[in-house]
Amino acid sequence: MWATRPNGPETSPLQFAPRSAEMPQLLLSADAGFKHLALEEFRRDSHSAQPLDELGPGVYLADCDEGFWGLAETWIDDPPVFTRHICPVDLTIPLVATPRDLSRLSEAAVTEYADLLDPDVSFSVQSRILADLSYKPFDVNRAVSAALARAVSSPLDVRQPFQILSIVCAASDREPGSEKPAASGHRQLAYLGLSLASHNISDWAGGVRRFRREKEQVSRAEFKMLEALEAFRIDLPAGGVALDLGAAPGGWTRVLRQKGQYVTAVDPAELHPRLAADRGVRHKRMTAEAYLTEGPDAFDFLVNDMRMDARASARLMNAFADFLYPHAEALMTLKLGKTAAALDPA
Repeated sequence: MWATRPNGPETSPLQFAPRSAEMPQLLLSADAGFKHLALEEFRRDSHSAQPLDELGPGVYLADCDEGFWGLAETWIDDPPVFTRHICPVDLTIPLVATPRDLSRLSEAAVTEYADLLDPDVSFSVQSRILADLSYKPFDVNRAVSAALARAVSSPLDVRQPFQILSIVCAASDREPGSEKPAASGHRQLAYLGLSLASHNISDWAGGVRRFRREKEQVSRAEFKMLEALEAFRIDLPAGGVALDLGAAPGGWTRVLRQKGQYVTAVDPAELHPRLAADRGVRHKRMTAEAYLTEGPDAFDFLVNDMRMDARASARLMNAFADFLYPHAEALMTLKLGKTAAALDPA
């Protein structure tokens, strides 16, 4: 059985169908502070882009002439910056907001998607709950995954799935797939769609990468570096030399040490005591600007997570580029501010 878009024709979620106005709709997710920029990307890269409903902060039900598959193909070649996740919507299911929904979702998943899952590659179920419901995403994932695992031979792999069934439970006062108000008023719906992980921008639900907190963790900033190293596929040289600008209290320095790097940590503030006692860390208690005048060494990797104007931070990185080996890489965060509309290139 083919899954269908509401009021649309039959289409296989695992194959690119001819582009038409009847392509599957999609859910587009972004950080709520930058959702206006994500919508600009959506309008720029698709034809007749139309956000239909904001289901949650930064989560939009949307439509465009290319549908999910055409937009996904475009963004595989040229990924967006502010949109962090998309998934198709080819089925909507009314919810009753009780645990009975779990069996209904499981039954629908088997009925609509069991024949579509490729038996030779892994799958995962990823759910998000954006409404006030009595169950959690884990409950949905567990129930639907178990039902599909009994019905198909595709291996279940929640860490590195090849194909993903996305389920988003949300409240809406509009007709499914339309801007028209729902005749019954406010109601709760589940939006389902099957896609390849490579088409979703991120293979994490909603594009939010999650790491397990470690006992020795210095700060939550470590998660940013871990995600960046993974996303940009940065391989650090064994025994490399890294420069961490604005290092205190030392979250990024700790990650670099875990990756086998010798670190020069630049910051007037104190480092965490464990890092201060680490012989693989050289702490320069000064500003990055002061260290620049001192004449730095040469480095394999330059990182910068300082809280400063993005333009000033970029200029500082450019100044330190002279002290990088030819093979070196650099990583920085840009502090844009939640209301920033654009970066001034000056």
